[in-house]
Parts: sequence; structure tokens; C-alpha cells
Amino acid sequence: MRPTGRLHLGHLVGALKNWAALQDQYDCFYFVADWHALTSEYADTRALVENALDNAADWIAAGLDPERSTLFVQSLVPEHAELYLLLSMVVPIPWLERVPTYKEQREQLSEKDLSTIGFLGYPLLQTADVAVYDAPYVPVGEDQVPHLELSREVVRRFNNFYGQKLGVRDGETIVAPVLVEPQPLLTSFARLPGLDNRKMSKSYGNAIDLSDAAESVRKKVMSMYTDPKRIRADIPGTVEGNPVFMYHDAFNANLEEVEDLKSRYRQGKVGDVEVKRKLAAALESVLEPMRERRAQALANPGRIREMLFEGSARARKVAQETMERVREAVRIRY
Repeated sequence: MRPTGRLHLGHLVGALKNWAALQDQYDCFYFVADWHALTSEYADTRALVENALDNAADWIAAGLDPERSTLFVQSLVPEHAELYLLLSMVVPIPWLERVPTYKEQREQLSEKDLSTIGFLGYPLLQTADVAVYDAPYVPVGEDQVPHLELSREVVRRFNNFYGQKLGVRDGETIVAPVLVEPQPLLTSFARLPGLDNRKMSKSYGNAIDLSDAAESVRKKVMSMYTDPKRIRADIPGTVEGNPVFMYHDAFNANLEEVEDLKSRYRQGKVGDVEVKRKLAAALESVLEPMRERRAQALANPGRIREMLFEGSARARKVAQETMERVREAVRIRY
């Protein structure tokens, strides 16, 4: 995750809950992507480290365990940058320019100068982030599969140049790979709208942060956008696409209550106030335990730094082994 601000409910349902669950099955590496943050936030880096530590506290609060997973900081493992540089020597620029989000983000963030090599090379650095750990899987949603396919093409091209040629089969050269081609580990990424039904964004101020106090959460929920055609509680309302019910589906564990609210809402037999109050209660049952774990983590900020340094040292050991193999393949050992 890029440390560009506080984490919110979108991060929780879109990634963190899944990250925590993956710890039961895999050897997981999760990192603060501080170099990635610089690709668009290079003009003001004052909050970078503070955000990184704050985000790490939220990771712990969401269930990530530094004893079971490797939690680290990208810039503390310089091998990411070395592999990124070597990959950049063989990857054609048009490959990067055709990435779906390249033009999209340049248009959306038109107030920023994104005509930089760093921004163009963002997908290549992502490839290095994965390949330097020989990662066989990357958890992604369907919309991110094209990005991962680019990484696979990059790794394949690198292997074709530097992998050991083993022979020819059916007219194709068989190569012993230097780097592992990462496969998608498809996950269900919930897309939560913002409180105002626009895209959730800190610039819009339309998100509930994981660190928000209970009263702040309640106020934000009570201000949420609902069915604009429903001016009285006795008018049948629309549930589909209604942000309040999307949040209920994502966070309210009482499925009977959710179905009851939906049924009565469609019939015009429940008001928005009751629906929102019950959503606030459901959110509180999720966020209160996280608040306690976050407070415990932040009570010893030195321990968060120590945890990230320890994780970075573990990550770097793996990355160094990969780079030894890469340097050997590229024949730049002296």
C-alpha cells in the first residue's frame, strides 16, 4: 500500500481483510510502497514516514501478524530498485504507455505533472516488487489482471534474454527461467462507494477512516447519501446501488437484520434514520476491536519501527538471493 494518507473502510474490504486471511495459507510479504508513493506525490514528502507508520498500525489492527507474515518498507530493500533498473533495460516504452491506468490517472490527476519517468515506470517497479521474491501468486481482483499480465510479459522477456537455453521443442526454445512468472490469485475485491456515492477518495472527504472515533463514524453514517427520490419514510425506496445498503452488505454480520431492513425499505416501512443507526452499530462492532489493537500498537511507536526494520531485513535476505542469481544471469559479476 502507498503511504499517501490514512486508511479507510475501502482499504479494509478491498485488501486488508483478504491479506489477513491469506496468512493462513501462504508465506505472505506485505510492504509499505513508499517509492510508489513518490510516483505521484513527489512534490511533498513531509508526511510520508508518518503515514507509513500509521498505516502499519492499521495493518496490525486488521489482523496482519508480523510473526506470520513479512511486513516491511520498500525503500529499505534497495534490491527492488536494482531489479527495476535491470528490467527497464529490456522493456519497450510502448508496453508501459499502453497500461490502462497510465492515461486514466494522468487525466484524473491533471493538476499534477505526471510526465515523469517514475510515473511511466510504475508498472515495472511493481513487477520488480513481485519478481524479487520469486512470488508465484499475487492477490488481485479481476480489474487488476491486465496489470499482472504485463508483469508476466516483462518477466518472460527478461528470461528470454538471460535464461539458460536448454534446447528446442516443437520449434520453440526451452529456457530455464531466471525469474518466476507471477500468477493471479483472484480474490473478490469489494468496491465501496464514498459516503456521497462518488468514488471514495481522501480528496473528496467522503470516507470513514479506520482510525475514526465512534462519534465521528456515527456522524458520517448519518450524513450518508441514500435514495434521493425518497423524501419520506413511507415512500418505497431503492436498495440496489444504495450506499447505505452496500455498507450493510459489507459490514453487518446480522444477515437477518439486513434482509429485514431491505424488505421494509422497499415497502416504505422503515426510515433512513433507523437504517443508518443500525449500520453505525454494525460498523462499531467491526471498528472497536480494531481501535483497541491500533491503540496498543501506537502506544509503542518504537515497536512499529522495529517491526518494519525486522521485516525489511527478512525481506532483503530473500531479495539478495534473487539478485545474486539475476546478476549471474546478466553476467555483471566481477
